[in-house]
Amino acid sequence: MRLLVVEDEKRIADFLSRGLQSAGYAVDVVHMGADAIERVHSTEYDLVVLDLGLPDMEGLQVLQKIKNRKTIPPVLILSARDSVDDRVKGLEQGADDYLVKPFAFVELLARARVLLRRGQPTPEKLQVGDLTLDCIRRKVHRNNEGIELAPKEFSILEYMMRNRGRPLSRTMIVEHVWDMDYDGLTNIVDVYIRHLRSKIDDKFPTKMIHTVRGIGYMLDAPETQQQSAGAAENVNVS
Repeated sequence: MRLLVVEDEKRIADFLSRGLQSAGYAVDVVHMGADAIERVHSTEYDLVVLDLGLPDMEGLQVLQKIKNRKTIPPVLILSARDSVDDRVKGLEQGADDYLVKPFAFVELLARARVLLRRGQPTPEKLQVGDLTLDCIRRKVHRNNEGIELAPKEFSILEYMMRNRGRPLSRTMIVEHVWDMDYDGLTNIVDVYIRHLRSKIDDKFPTKMIHTVRGIGYMLDAPETQQQSAGAAENVNVS
C-alpha cells in the first residue's frame, strides 16, 4: 500500500516516513500543498496523512482538491490545531480522521490501518490454495502452519495474493512496496522473492511463487496456473 505524507516540518515528516515504512508501507513525502495536489492527481494513494499548517496554502484547501477526485483516498489530518472547532471543521470538510499533535505513533498507525481497511474493497483475509494471509492481524499461514514474515516480505506477499494469477513486473513490485522508482539495476525484488520462497514454498511440495520469464513473478494455486499462463501471451512460467 502506498501512503502520502504532507508535512512541512522535516523532523516530523522523516519520523512518519521511517515509522510507516517500518510497518510495511511505501511512503511518499511532500512539504508543500501544491506538491501534494500534484501527487494525488498523478498517483493512486491508499491514504493521505495531511498537516494543516503548510507554507504555501491552507491544508483544508488541499483537502478540498483531494476530495474533488473521482477516486478519493482516505485522509487523516495531523495537526497542532487542537480546538473542538478545528476538529469539527476538518471532519465536516471531508477528512476521515483527525489526530492532534503531539501524538503517539502507535495511535497514528492504528488509525491509519482502520482507514486503510475501510477503503479496501478486498476481503480482510486472502487465500490462495492452502496459503492464507490475514490483512488485519498481519499473520500468514500455510497448511495451518504459522509463518513469520518481515514487514516488506508481508507487503510483497499481500500484493501478489491480491493479484493472484497476474504476472507482476519487478517495477510494479518495487513501486508498490518501496518508496522508490525501479532503476533497472537493483536486485532487491529477487532477493526478497528468494526470502519469501524459503518461507512459504521450500517446505511444501506445491509451489506458489513462479518466475514469469521476461516479466517478473506471479503467485497462484496449482489449479489455475495453466489458465493464468495461457492468458499471458508468449510467457513461460516455471
